[in-house]
This record gives sequence, structure tokens and C-alpha cells, in this order.
Amino acid sequence: MIFLCYPKCTTCQKAKAWLDAHGVSYTLRDIKLDNPSLSELKDWHSRSGLPLKRFFNTSGLQYRALELKDRLPSMPEEEQYTLLASDGMLVKRPMLIAEDFVLVGFKAPDWADRLGIQE
Repeated sequence: MIFLCYPKCTTCQKAKAWLDAHGVSYTLRDIKLDNPSLSELKDWHSRSGLPLKRFFNTSGLQYRALELKDRLPSMPEEEQYTLLASDGMLVKRPMLIAEDFVLVGFKAPDWADRLGIQE
């Protein structure tokens, strides 16, 4: 599994601590140093079953600076993918990517359920 995060993000730190506490093995990937590619984003989006909007870090400075709240609803999907691939700080984190699922954002009960962990 890939654990996609931004190490300075407190939610990412909580998710990492949770994974470690539950003995989940993963490969850590810093979203700022190794931004997801266009093809990765398309693949993860299709496997997640989530709307593409959920892949945007809506609380980030870049999201606000680009006024994406107003622009996203009318933006073509291809342009959204390109934007996400251009800057890791636009991508929602943390993300846990496995062969058969993609979890976006950290909610311990959801992660535990998906990983088959009893809390």
C-alpha cells in the first residue's frame, strides 16, 4: 500500500500514527516531493468510487488562491486532473492506496472498516 501524505499536515501525522499503531505496512510517499501523476490520479479516482471533487484539498492555500470553489463546478474533468497533477498541495491528503481500494482523507472508522481492523 502507498500512504500518500504531507508530513507537516497534522491529519497526515494522525493517520500515520494510526497505521503504525495497528501494524499496517505501507510505503510512505511525500505528496509535495513526489506529486501524483496524471495517470495515477485517473486510476485512483476510478478505483475510489468518489467524485473527483473529493480529491481536492479544499482547505489549502493554493485551492483558495486559485478560487477553485467557484471554478471547479464548471471545469472540465480533464482540466481538473491536470490541475491536481500540477501541484501536490492541491491534492487531498492523506490517501491510502491499495490494489483494490483508495481511501481519501483520514477517518479512523472508515480506514479500520476497509482494512478489516477492529477498533
